[in-house]
Amino acid sequence: MAHLFGKNLSRLEIEQRSGSLSQFAGVRLMTLDDGVERGIRTLEFRTGSGLKFNVLIDRAFDIADCEFKGNAIGWQSPTGFRNPSLHEYEGEGGLAWLRSFSGLLVTCGLDHTLFMNEESAEHFNYSPRKTVKSSLHGRIGTIPGKLLSYGELWSGDECTLYCEGLVVQAAVFGEDLHLVRRIEVDLGSSEIHIKDRVINHGFNRTPHMFCYHINIGYPILDEGSEYLAPIKDTVWAAHAGADYRKQGVGYNPLPGPQKKFHEQVWQHEMAADAHGKTQTAIVNDRIGLAFSVESNKSQFPAQFQWQNFQDGMYAIGIEPSTHHVLGKEFARERGELIWLEHNDERNYHTVFRVHEGKEQISDLRDRVHALAIQTSDPYPVPSGNYPEINGWK
Repeated sequence: MAHLFGKNLSRLEIEQRSGSLSQFAGVRLMTLDDGVERGIRTLEFRTGSGLKFNVLIDRAFDIADCEFKGNAIGWQSPTGFRNPSLHEYEGEGGLAWLRSFSGLLVTCGLDHTLFMNEESAEHFNYSPRKTVKSSLHGRIGTIPGKLLSYGELWSGDECTLYCEGLVVQAAVFGEDLHLVRRIEVDLGSSEIHIKDRVINHGFNRTPHMFCYHINIGYPILDEGSEYLAPIKDTVWAAHAGADYRKQGVGYNPLPGPQKKFHEQVWQHEMAADAHGKTQTAIVNDRIGLAFSVESNKSQFPAQFQWQNFQDGMYAIGIEPSTHHVLGKEFARERGELIWLEHNDERNYHTVFRVHEGKEQISDLRDRVHALAIQTSDPYPVPSGNYPEINGWK
């Protein structure tokens, strides 16, 4: 049964109270039609719990804006949700991705994540192509998808709102990788399930890297908000060294907007429960809201904390990743780079949750603290101990 407006309702009771489910919940196909967003197809999800979010079909089925009972969750940058036809993947020395960077979920991959890289193209068996050049965070996030299905599925008194789509990253004499994405949320709930399959549809052995750039903004992010995570060790910090404390901002607690702030990135080693799952959250006790990300350590063994506290860009990122923060060459040297043969696939299931009120937030803290108690030191010394990741040879 769906929990709606303080009651548990059967399908019959819901139908008795409305001419259409869309009165308070459902999935609706729309098209953005102005500015740099013009022409992008979106799916608007409303769950009936107060959770509302939009899926960008034409940007890899990523999640754009997201809100709960009028409170914004997803970060929006000045770029808007830019139409992929305007994107220049190799522009600005590989940093043009930043001109399309916005939204709650931005997918990175499928064959490359993190900073720019150039590697041998010998695995594609085409002599004129000597190297593969990759820009920041790969190509997938600005590729239009093919909508396979969407809508509301009833099973007895349970209803699931969903969409499923295909995104193809391919080149002649290059990679042929498919992302099959399914997004599900139960009627009346406040949690989003992202179910991804990445498949090598081609016949050349191809590297695979994958990362979710999950970006939370104001008001959940605010001065005094908490970065809550089962941190066993802080492995790396982008700003470590002589100027580690230069900006006066540690990993926790979180500050308000800062003038001329330079982004900071941390890699933390997270503890997992008996099922291999770990949970990271941004908590704002003042407004009684938290947003958490549950990922599987076997799927995303690494995780980064992205801090972008600059005025007008104010955001924090939770980033589950298949590889360590030092990138593709580091993974290759350690034998950790994932290689997919024809029809090989990797599967990912990640859950986003909204937690409302003292009781739910307290329960969230208890579950995270049961795995590990993070340090209260805002500036933990990075250990440099990178746990082994089992890549596919």
